[in-house]
Formats: sequence, structure tokens, C-alpha cells
Amino acid sequence: MATTPPSRPGFPVRLTPTASAATRGRQPSVPMRPLVSATPSMASDAIRARMVQRLAAQGVADARVLRAMGAVERHRFVDSALVNQAYEDTSLPIGLGQTISKPNVVARMIELLLAAPALAGKPNDRLGRVLEIGTGCGYQATVLSHVASEVYSIERLRGLHERARTNIRPFRLATLHLLLGDGMVGYAKGAPYAGIIAAAGGEAVPEAWIEQLAVGGRIVAPTHSAAGGQALVVIDKTVTGLQRRILEAVHFVPLKSGIA
Repeated sequence: MATTPPSRPGFPVRLTPTASAATRGRQPSVPMRPLVSATPSMASDAIRARMVQRLAAQGVADARVLRAMGAVERHRFVDSALVNQAYEDTSLPIGLGQTISKPNVVARMIELLLAAPALAGKPNDRLGRVLEIGTGCGYQATVLSHVASEVYSIERLRGLHERARTNIRPFRLATLHLLLGDGMVGYAKGAPYAGIIAAAGGEAVPEAWIEQLAVGGRIVAPTHSAAGGQALVVIDKTVTGLQRRILEAVHFVPLKSGIA
């Protein structure tokens, strides 16, 4: 979903120019509850290890992805009322009609991203610079920061952008940059990207994303399918052109333009 913001000590955060006063009939910020405390049941390595074991059983094989999923505390990104479901394989509401994706979907899409042509035969390497469309609560962006050298994540909903900043700030991730802006136009200042991953589905992959993708890079995004739903599409950019593959059916929130 989801320009350069002022930096804060230990946590550089970048913002796109906000809407003018005339356009501030925007959606309200997401009501914030205190961040979930690190209770023994939720913060233990064991509960995340069980989630990782389930992911492996479901077919996620890339060790980099499994390590990242085990390292990031998902319960810190969900509302306190839903914390007991944080490590279940389910999507959860995060406000403003948006959701945090199922762990399996996050892992699957990141694994696909790491299979980009530029990393062929390099199973231990990090991906280069990544652009995420749709920050949401910041969970997937944080996981991406464990497998990529640099992450730019853009969110169009001001309330969610602010929530993600709050969620991520304690981790002091110097290579993760949060942007408030229109994800459909990407973020040209950070291009070219080794990977682009989207957490919202549109009619087609915007041309701007393809232009901002590096040769050898890969886009993983949901798009509308011929059957009327959504399907995951993988686009590889090679020296000879684009290669597209349509994969399994998925269900994501709609891809929209503008800032709200």
C-alpha cells in the first residue's frame, strides 16, 4: 500500500509531501493502543519457533525467510485485543479496513522475491534494495529488513503510516525507510530496486513499478485474475524483456491511488 521525511535519531523516517489544507478531509488516524508488552507467552522464542515450523511444513524452504520470520515478533504489530492470535496463520484487522497478512502469505511472497534472477545460485545472499507497496502496520517491512540490504516501504493511509512508525521505531532499523505517499507511482528516488513487493491488488501491475525495477529484479504482487478474483503474479525483468508468471489465487485489499 502501501518525500523524504525528517530523520529521527537512530531511526531515519522519510515522508512524502502531505496533502494541502484543502485536501485534508482525510480518514482519521488509527486509534492507538499501547504497544503490547513483551509477555512471556508472546515474546518467547518457542512460540515463534512453532510458527516457523508450521511455515516449513507448509512448504516455505528458504532458510533466510524462516530465520527472518522467527526473528520478528508479530505480536508487537497487532492490536492488544488480538495478541493471542498473533502467531496463528490468519490475517488480522489493523484499522482503516486494512489487515496484516497471514504469516504464510508473508513468507511465501518474500521467498518468491528472494528467488529473483539476480540471486540465482546465491542462496545465502541478501536481496538488494526493496520497495514495499503498502506498509500497513509495518510487520512485513520489518521482516524484509532481515533479508534485504535496504527497504523502502510506502503507505497511502496516513493513520497506518503513523502506526507503522510507532511500531517500528523501537527496533532502530537504519536500513528501513517509511514513506507516506501514493504506492501506485512507486518511489523513483530509491530506484532501481532489486525487488518490489505489494500488499494490495489492482487491475494490473503499474508501469511505474516496472520502470523502477532493476534488470535482474523481480516484482511479486497480487493482481486481478481472469476468474474475477486475485492471483499472485511474478514479473522478472531481464536483459531481453519481461517474464511473467501467474501463480495461486490470493485475496488482498484493493490497490488505490492518492493519499488519505
